[in-house]
Amino acid sequence: MKSKAAAMSVMGICTLYFLIPIWWLFVGATKSRGDFSGTAPLWFADFHLGQNLSELFHYRDGVFLRWMLNSVLYTGGAALLGTLLAAMCGYALAKYRFPGRELLFNVVLGGVLVPATALALPLFLIFSQLAATNTFWSVFLPSLVNPFGVYLARIYATASVPDELLEAARLDGSGEVRTFFTVSSKLMFPALVTIFLFHFVAVWNNFLLPLIMLGNERLFPVTLGLYSWNSQVNQLPELRMLVLTGALVSIVPLVVAFLLLQRFWRSGLGSGAVK
Repeated sequence: MKSKAAAMSVMGICTLYFLIPIWWLFVGATKSRGDFSGTAPLWFADFHLGQNLSELFHYRDGVFLRWMLNSVLYTGGAALLGTLLAAMCGYALAKYRFPGRELLFNVVLGGVLVPATALALPLFLIFSQLAATNTFWSVFLPSLVNPFGVYLARIYATASVPDELLEAARLDGSGEVRTFFTVSSKLMFPALVTIFLFHFVAVWNNFLLPLIMLGNERLFPVTLGLYSWNSQVNQLPELRMLVLTGALVSIVPLVVAFLLLQRFWRSGLGSGAVK
């Protein structure tokens, strides 16, 4: 009982640690500029959320909505294609025998250990040589690469896709590509959802790569756009509430994605427990 109470206490403290900043952000976004600095930080004053949202969406001809659209395009496309590429690479490393397979997998593991900040400058130099900086592709293409997704896909494919099932599909005349999409991908679906969510969150929160690559404000993702506003707060104090409200709005897609996809996590965990 004591160990259970201690575990629950630790979980409760961790939950508060993660939720209090979100609560502060929500409460702050509902206040006026005067109330924000003159009232209790963790409780409501006069409710101005609707007015703050209206100002946010209309400020400078709705540039915030443009940033949100950019983030959806960068993140949605990169997460979908990146998950597909990671799944195919991990599946190939798990189910095919070819020279250099383990060496290639070790290179992928090495890629997991390399921080994104170490790759930002080399990527900038490469895209500069191609005259492709300050374009949509300079952020989108590097975001497709997901070494951790490849690692996770290989581990899950090894455990969840029986070799006998693949042999049966081949005997029935199914090609390798068809087998992957009609048989293997369905068995790997819980892992694919996990890879997609991790990739979605990573690209959505990506800040350094757009900061280095982009100079045109119309191409900014929401993270970089809010940073540019926040850096001007001392000169333009009215931007403070726009930054707070924009930060609140920017986490909504992450929450929605998790809530929509968490049932697949549960089904994957349940089937794993049965196995």
